[in-house]
Amino acid sequence: MALSKRRLVAKGDVVKQSRARLDAWAEAQKRFRLSDLHIQMARELGLNPKKFGGLANHRQEPWKLPLPEFIAECYRKRFHRERPVKVVPLAEVAKRQQQSAHDKARQPRESTDT
Repeated sequence: MALSKRRLVAKGDVVKQSRARLDAWAEAQKRFRLSDLHIQMARELGLNPKKFGGLANHRQEPWKLPLPEFIAECYRKRFHRERPVKVVPLAEVAKRQQQSAHDKARQPRESTDT
């Protein structure tokens, strides 16, 4: 059976894939000392946490804004507001995704065979 690159093989892979994404965000939060607010704004903007190193070198390149200020400025320009309506900590996001994946795994799929 041929599977596409995006399709997951086992039930547990759904949880592993989303956990890997959230681990990248947790790593970036720790490494660049970002708050839950800045992590949520960056996620809503669609930024890649693996690319933060190139954005955060404001000491070597003084014209660059510090990373938290850069994220806040981009968020302000894109969404025309200072901050998200509700800030959800990364740990709570992970908990919700894990619960959602667990619920999906428990529900039986309907057969589409005709």
